[in-house]
Amino acid sequence: MSGCNDDQDLINACRAGKTSAYGELVRRYQDRLYPTVLRLTGCAEDAQDLLQDTFFRAYRKLNRFHGESSFYTWIYRIAVNLALSGRRRRRPLRSIGEDGFRSEPVADPRDCDPTLPLERIEREQIIQNALDALAPDHRAVVVMKEYDGLRYEEIAAVLNIPVGTVRSRLHRARCELRESLASLVEESGSQARENLAAPNP
Repeated sequence: MSGCNDDQDLINACRAGKTSAYGELVRRYQDRLYPTVLRLTGCAEDAQDLLQDTFFRAYRKLNRFHGESSFYTWIYRIAVNLALSGRRRRRPLRSIGEDGFRSEPVADPRDCDPTLPLERIEREQIIQNALDALAPDHRAVVVMKEYDGLRYEEIAAVLNIPVGTVRSRLHRARCELRESLASLVEESGSQARENLAAPNP
């Protein structure tokens, strides 16, 4: 089953007492929602916790879902608002790739540079560090616009703010990211140069 009509069928079944139908909704959308939550939290463990919390809260509030939007849009809004709330305890940031959640497809092994996956993980970590340095409301608009491809009006609806505020936050966030990424890239390059210059033990 797929699509909004099928989602509504599952929701109706769940409201009628068939809880396994909700399990199908979770399976359908958890992988789609996870990258957004990971970018908002910056930590794989926090992202998993928040995802579970999101689906639990959505289940408890299922009677409030009236179908004005798709189920995914509704649960996406719950996840973003949970990520932005100050009630979540932050854990130390870990590498995005270390738990295997962001495994990259491997190119043809005959022309695959073995250093590329590490470089990709490093690059993603630098970007995630820059995102983490943003204020939560700025980080949210960047993730929703640049990663999830939402329109300004959709972001405004999720965050319940005017479109002008979305534009303003996005502009400020992009300026901060440019500065932050420039300094992080320089710092990473300096460290790499030091490592290369260090004598072998």
